[in-house]
Amino acid sequence: MIYTVTFNPSLDYTVDLDKFEIGKINRTVREATYVGGKGINVSMMLKNIGVDSIAFGFIGGYTGEKIKSDLKEKGIRTDFIEVKGDSRINVEIRYKEETSINGAGPDISMEDVKKLFLKLKKLKKDDFLILSGSVSKTLPQDIYKSIIEYVKDMGINIAVDATKDLLLNILEYKPFLIKPNNFELEELFDVKLNSREDIIKYAKILRRKGARNVLVSLAADGAVLVDKNDNVYVSGAPNGKLKNSIGAGDSMVAGFVAGYLRDKKYESALKMGIACGSASAFSETLGTKEEVLNLLNTI
Repeated sequence: MIYTVTFNPSLDYTVDLDKFEIGKINRTVREATYVGGKGINVSMMLKNIGVDSIAFGFIGGYTGEKIKSDLKEKGIRTDFIEVKGDSRINVEIRYKEETSINGAGPDISMEDVKKLFLKLKKLKKDDFLILSGSVSKTLPQDIYKSIIEYVKDMGINIAVDATKDLLLNILEYKPFLIKPNNFELEELFDVKLNSREDIIKYAKILRRKGARNVLVSLAADGAVLVDKNDNVYVSGAPNGKLKNSIGAGDSMVAGFVAGYLRDKKYESALKMGIACGSASAFSETLGTKEEVLNLLNTI
């Protein structure tokens, strides 16, 4: 089974404008509301391609109930922890360029986290646990490390999609997969990456620091994978029109894990990851199974 963890789920309110003037009333030409949060996006993408998962996370208030009910309608299994306060609402304004305004979300106490640890006891050997995204400002920045340390002897495959210390602090535990993008890779090492060779160089450094597989997403340029044996896989992305960048990286994680579970081959895992990420980038929402399969044949 695949489990995802989202510390800060959201309702994402997306609006399209044909003009935008500060200080005046602006009217939308299109609007929509979606369930969001990186781990939840992974679970939704997995569901779209026919793979089951269970979504862990922290929800609260009216927005939390809306998140839970929307996921239930999509057929996604959840095991959320209810906290005080309201789950956040994120606003994405699409006018010329995408502009996001992200809510803070509710406070999460260590007592709430202990409830998550109890749920993690359900996991079995060879299960996948996917940790994605930022954490509440009320939690320590080594919370991912604490979670992985808690399950380190259970034989679980860990995948992490996070930034800065959330990512660096867990490398010693040899996670199955980490997925920085090229900008996050630059930030991790305080460098400017000018070529794929540079990207491969620093991905290999993360490998040597402990990550078994390092997948670097490159948006329209595809992705680079350095596997546990230091083999390097490079693939471009299929052609298409970018409609929505939110969720594309999460979709890549979902596709990679699903592809790997299918035949345990890294090449096919990379292709499925790119197909899922691209399908979501080319869609108003997350990519459908049909869109993924159509793109998979072009990679």
